[in-house]
Amino acid sequence: MTYPAPLPGLVIRYSFLWSREARGGATEGRKDRPCAIVVAVPRDEHGDMRVAVVPITHTAPQDPGTSIALPVAVKTALGLDPEPSWVCLDELNVFSWPGYDLRSISGTNRIDYGPLPQPLFEQIRRGVVALNRARRAKRVDRD
Repeated sequence: MTYPAPLPGLVIRYSFLWSREARGGATEGRKDRPCAIVVAVPRDEHGDMRVAVVPITHTAPQDPGTSIALPVAVKTALGLDPEPSWVCLDELNVFSWPGYDLRSISGTNRIDYGPLPQPLFEQIRRGVVALNRARRAKRVDRD
């Protein structure tokens, strides 16, 4: 399988590990889900990359200030189901690209659904940065 460049805004299929699961001792995510890459930075001089992703979930947020609803038109363009979904801004997984927890989309040899529209990605990025600065973001290192 070939992997796309890990560009910020790209939505990938990934086995996301929630911070509450990690605190409970889990080392693997319970469910493969769409996740958006919010940061991709070079790790070393060999071109290895380190990425941070945020999850997309069907569970409505308890605190609306920590999530952004995904518009149905965006979900349709990405090939996701039409059910309501939110991007969680306060949960991050960080790993080396490509990671062991990337998953193929059912029936394909691809791991990416495609990019988010730039204005939506910028809104997500700003939300993640704000929650991180407020020390409300929870980060799980997956390496």
